[in-house]
Amino acid sequence: MKKVVLAFAMLLAAFALAACGGGDDDTTAAESSAPAETQAEKPAEDEGAGDANALVFEADPDGALAFTSDKATSGPGEVTVDFNNPSSVPHNVEIEGADGEVVAETEVITGESESVTAELEPGTYTFFCEVAGHREAGMEGTLTVK
Repeated sequence: MKKVVLAFAMLLAAFALAACGGGDDDTTAAESSAPAETQAEKPAEDEGAGDANALVFEADPDGALAFTSDKATSGPGEVTVDFNNPSSVPHNVEIEGADGEVVAETEVITGESESVTAELEPGTYTFFCEVAGHREAGMEGTLTVK
């Protein structure tokens, strides 16, 4: 009887170890409890894009009053701001400087994407949705330009 209990215990231990290890380390932003940070991507020189940065913002695909990230970073200079709103709830993205001046804004859209360009100096900016009540509900974040 002791051998059966011991064998069963070892079998359970083997299953427990298999469940803990060898997993896939790929975690998407949707699987993570913390929002991912958006970073400007600098296209390769051979793509003909010059020194432009592309900064991507996305509204929550389920229609929540949130962006998929509440932090973003970019390099200075001319930046293309790409905004994607896959939901049926209207949203936009506005970027304002520390002085409250709006430096970029997209149209309010639903189920589509839009792009604008902005000239960004190093510093800290706030991005938010200007639709009434959305910013107040927490649909905003911080953009750092380095």
